[in-house]
Amino acid sequence: MSGRTVATSALLPVDGALAVALVALLLAAMAVAAVFRLAPDASRRRAGDIALAGVRATVQLAAVSLVIGRIVGHGAAVLGFVLLMFCVAARTAGRRLTPGRDWIWAAVPIAAPVVPVVGALLATGLLPPTGITLIPVTGILIGGALTATVLAGRRALDELSARHGEVEACLSLGLLPHEARLEIARPAASDALLPGLDQTRTVGLVTLPGAFVGMLLGGASPVLAGAVQLFVLVALMAVQSIAVATTVELVARGRLRRPAPGRQP
Repeated sequence: MSGRTVATSALLPVDGALAVALVALLLAAMAVAAVFRLAPDASRRRAGDIALAGVRATVQLAAVSLVIGRIVGHGAAVLGFVLLMFCVAARTAGRRLTPGRDWIWAAVPIAAPVVPVVGALLATGLLPPTGITLIPVTGILIGGALTATVLAGRRALDELSARHGEVEACLSLGLLPHEARLEIARPAASDALLPGLDQTRTVGLVTLPGAFVGMLLGGASPVLAGAVQLFVLVALMAVQSIAVATTVELVARGRLRRPAPGRQP
């Protein structure tokens, strides 16, 4: 039996049993969110959010699987798909951070780390310019930047709202508005780095991340799989650090903001 056949047999079987398991897990998540009212307003609406997320993931993954299979050999189509991923990430981050037109600024902390990192990897030859490698690696980095941007932005904006009086106190001491907001927002926003740090610290001891497991199932040696996973984790830390720093700066400069109470965005 070939290594590819063994790897394929080790994966989850795509059959009725998998469908039943997915539905059961989704219903369990919805039930917990509803029973314990896991929403900011203590309502049951998170159950609906979970259901919608599950349906969207199913449709989107099915569509993406078909699209990637057709475009991996076409350079222009690959670049277009990567650009689409970036636009969706920017819009998602913007909607999470601000209800106004300032959402477009959320594209900056995602592009700022991902573009130079991917460019450097391509320039050095570490990342082959082929669709089958460029799409997943870029997608992982964009996803990491998206998560860091949303977490840092929400924590920074929440902190500025809750500690508005301290910002005013800093201004009264002679600090510039940018400096005053930065002084309050930066410590809270730095917590956005914790998920990535914890994942990197515990890799191999608590979890075996997707890149490592995927390469093993694909027939790669454990050493090669470990090297690729290490690369992904370190690249993610670099991307997320830049994303958090950029997000904090944008919040401090008032580019990413929330409308004052009682005012329309």
